[in-house]
Amino acid sequence: MNKFFIIISIILFSFVANAQENIKDYGQIHGNFETIIQSYQVDTIIGIDSADVPNEKVLSNSYLNLTYTRGKFSAGIRYEAYLNTLEGFDKRYNGHGLANRYASYTSDELEVTVGNFYEQFGSGLILRTYEEKSLGVDNSLDGIKLKYKPIPGIKLTGVIGKQRLYWEHGSGIVKGIDGEFSFNETFKKLSESKTRFIIGGSFVSKYQENLDPIYNFPENVGAFAGRFNFSRNGFILSSEYAFKINDPSSDNGLIFKNGNAIFVNASWSKKGIGILFTVLRLDNMSFRSDRNAAINDLNINYLPAIAKTHTYAFPAMYPFATQPNGQIGFNAEFFCTFKRKTFLGGKYGTTVNINYSQINSIKTEKITFDPNDDFANLDGYTTDLFAIGDELYFGDFNIELHKKIHKKFKFSIIYMYEDYNKYIIQGKDSTLHADIGVLDFTYKLSSKHAVRFEGQILSVNENDAGEINDYGDWYMGMIEYTFSPHWFIAASDQYNTGNSHHNSAHYYNFSAGYIKGANRIQIGYGRQREGVVCVGGVCRNVPAASGFNLTISSSF
Repeated sequence: MNKFFIIISIILFSFVANAQENIKDYGQIHGNFETIIQSYQVDTIIGIDSADVPNEKVLSNSYLNLTYTRGKFSAGIRYEAYLNTLEGFDKRYNGHGLANRYASYTSDELEVTVGNFYEQFGSGLILRTYEEKSLGVDNSLDGIKLKYKPIPGIKLTGVIGKQRLYWEHGSGIVKGIDGEFSFNETFKKLSESKTRFIIGGSFVSKYQENLDPIYNFPENVGAFAGRFNFSRNGFILSSEYAFKINDPSSDNGLIFKNGNAIFVNASWSKKGIGILFTVLRLDNMSFRSDRNAAINDLNINYLPAIAKTHTYAFPAMYPFATQPNGQIGFNAEFFCTFKRKTFLGGKYGTTVNINYSQINSIKTEKITFDPNDDFANLDGYTTDLFAIGDELYFGDFNIELHKKIHKKFKFSIIYMYEDYNKYIIQGKDSTLHADIGVLDFTYKLSSKHAVRFEGQILSVNENDAGEINDYGDWYMGMIEYTFSPHWFIAASDQYNTGNSHHNSAHYYNFSAGYIKGANRIQIGYGRQREGVVCVGGVCRNVPAASGFNLTISSSF
């Protein structure tokens, strides 16, 4: 709280200095607010009995961000209140208070930030601090960040600090430096060139004291990364390689093997057509500021998900969670828009998107333990950099068609086939195979009124025991009515056929909302199915729930 008063003092000092100079610019204050309130009730049909309902009956997560800016100076605070934390989020968030605060000054060449900040080096393979409320993730650094631009095209960044761990800080100290060089910005002769070329490099180190009475854990662990970005006309190629020295942790079973990652992303597009291809290989790349941390706590780096992110309920039911200990995979996507008034485009045009992604294990060979050599088994295994493992983790083939056939009517059709290794991704059951279909169409009744219908189906295979996998097949129907620009109402029902482990049930939901400018209010009632929610390959478990929910958000 003393640091908060320091920031307030800085702001007040700027007001005083401003008044002394007889200037009327007192700066600006901006912010945003969000609160999510959920009630919980017994619902034995979906497996919620009295022991599963929290004593409070009603829980809430709330956030308020305030930012003050004046000239080259800015400062901000974030107030959070978990009273108490919504089910599915870590209970260590329980409480309320000032979670983050910062102050920053920017000149023409130098930017200095003290307090909490977020930063990413390259694609994040060795450093990315960020916040994602839907996952309960906030691994911001609390310390000092410097950004320096000595000449056009050269950017240098340095950071040092400790990571946020709910209402406290992790025990480790994170230090890093990053440099980026843009040839086209530095050399005037290349400024107008259609060919763009950028290179960059990073180094990140964490320090954590070794207090283990048995293992001689390294107290300083470093990671290096190099990257480049090439583009010309509609073609873009970016790549990054990262290397991390031995970092025994609870994630990798305390082995002393070095880690590495390769990320390549290539795309080409022109009007109406495009191709995207991404490759990602990871080997022992968990990187945390505390070697004993787990789940989503204290991750220093970010390992991107290469599988397509789906927005519809059933295609998103079984999302892939990035496997930092080892995976190799690719994602390929093709999209095309057929022009209006052609045979395939029709009167209004047609868009087709085809996507396929596959992720496998890496090929490894376990190191045989030698009782005469204390160091023979420290690496755990060896691997071939370019070999693909035999175990399939995830596969996703999907095709989408989006079509407008009348000025008042448009629709989308999606087919998806998915292989989902539930044992690897969630630690239970076996590989699941699913066929998924989605039909979504919207009809405009007038310029301000529209109705949208959505139907989805998900069919799963039988497991090795001859039983229908997971919750069985799923069926969904949804209708939404919009009174533009302010009101909407919606009703939906998801039904699963069930099996010997799960009862069949209807997961109904009713909701209504009001939107005006930057303000939004939504209220709903219904059931929430148990599952997993992921954002960018980072996931959290969502428990079954039943009751009312209210969401209020605003920006100013």
